[in-house]
Amino acid sequence: MIKKLLFTSICAFLVNVSFSNAQQILKLDSLAKKQNNIFINTDTIAVPLIYENPLMMGQNYIYKLRLDSIVKTVPLPYNEYVQQYIDIYAKRKDMFGKMMGLSNYYFPIFEKALNDFHIPQEIKYLTIVESQMNPHAISRVGATGIWQFMFGTGKAYGLKMDNFVDERKDPIQASYAAAQYFRDAYEELGDWLLAIAAYNCGKGNVTRAMIKANSRDFWEIRQFLPKETRNYVPAFIAAVYVMNYSKHHQITAQACNMFLKTDTVQTSRFVSLTSLAQALNVDETALFALNPAYKKKIVNGTEDEPKRIVMPKLKDIDYANVYEVLYNTDLDVSMQVIQASTDDVRDLRKKAVKPFSSSTVVYHKVTSGQNLTAVANKYGVEVQDLRVWNGLKSKTIVPGQKLKVFAKNRMPLKAPASFLSYRVKTGDTLSEIAEKFNGATVQSIRRDNKLSKAGLQAGMVLKISKG
Repeated sequence: MIKKLLFTSICAFLVNVSFSNAQQILKLDSLAKKQNNIFINTDTIAVPLIYENPLMMGQNYIYKLRLDSIVKTVPLPYNEYVQQYIDIYAKRKDMFGKMMGLSNYYFPIFEKALNDFHIPQEIKYLTIVESQMNPHAISRVGATGIWQFMFGTGKAYGLKMDNFVDERKDPIQASYAAAQYFRDAYEELGDWLLAIAAYNCGKGNVTRAMIKANSRDFWEIRQFLPKETRNYVPAFIAAVYVMNYSKHHQITAQACNMFLKTDTVQTSRFVSLTSLAQALNVDETALFALNPAYKKKIVNGTEDEPKRIVMPKLKDIDYANVYEVLYNTDLDVSMQVIQASTDDVRDLRKKAVKPFSSSTVVYHKVTSGQNLTAVANKYGVEVQDLRVWNGLKSKTIVPGQKLKVFAKNRMPLKAPASFLSYRVKTGDTLSEIAEKFNGATVQSIRRDNKLSKAGLQAGMVLKISKG
């Protein structure tokens, strides 16, 4: 009799603990809903926090079996951290319904880039954790686009950012840059989960965590990684699970509001996307969604650098009007390309405290109809800089308002090509070295030093082109 009472008491205690944990997870998931329009430029949602030491959380082996059944190269282990994110994501039925719809357009783009660099196809699911497949997503520290590239990392992997274009928002260009990053990260770290962690916090942080833990196992070095990165990998595994087993959680794919069949043309002229949408007889928002990288909705193609335009594949279009827009229309717009400065919030904070010469300060009086973008273009500076210099919490300005502008020439004459020397330090990575030198990229460093792999050794001297 005493044994039965003891057994009953233990069972009741376990039930109470499980219910308490469930309540905690529900509270974590009670976040405000995002706006329905996924193309609105909004801040990305950080990976939700979970409890570091879940109390007696029972492992559900159905989930483990399902994860094991997914054909993959990246390991998808099941544990209590992954289970918590499955619980969180499985309740976000509307969000994952949208992701399933958008995947019909975006996944083929991601898959081709990953395949070209021999990267596992599962990596495409990271875009759900990173940006919810929103090309206009911007994080609190300035990471931008579907793949959430920081300015320096994007530049190091060949993405262009200027007053006309931000290729971090281009699904095709950014996907190839991401694939190159993962190729380098895997060559350096030798493990896909570590490469994924590096994508979130940098290869240097992962390398230091490996040294502290004396291990190459993500789950063993996890405690030495930044808090967000500890949760990033479990969130990725959970996203893979939910996308593959959505029907088991009553998640239904929503209709994709993108043109799934498209044509691509290269133009060496300046083309207005608004005029092209009218010629194609499509809503201009839909055309902008296919070409999200063009800041001014103007494609700035030149003979030296033709630019891509993605258009819906339509049967009944007026080809004469389309031809006129593409080849015979001259736009009254300055063709000067001004290289963008960093939008990394951490770098902007450092820049804000640097003293400026008073002779460089210009005070601009806002006129009717002007916005921050127009003012920034006039002086050849970035919108983020204007906000920092004037302490603006939003992009809203009003007529008569005076703005402080530190004007400077953004088009210096190009110096003859030459090389600098850099001695590799312990923990250095190619992308981090490229970020230190203006004009350097991972590809140029590898080319100039005849590096077949991304791996570096402390003490080796690299040539860095500054041309």
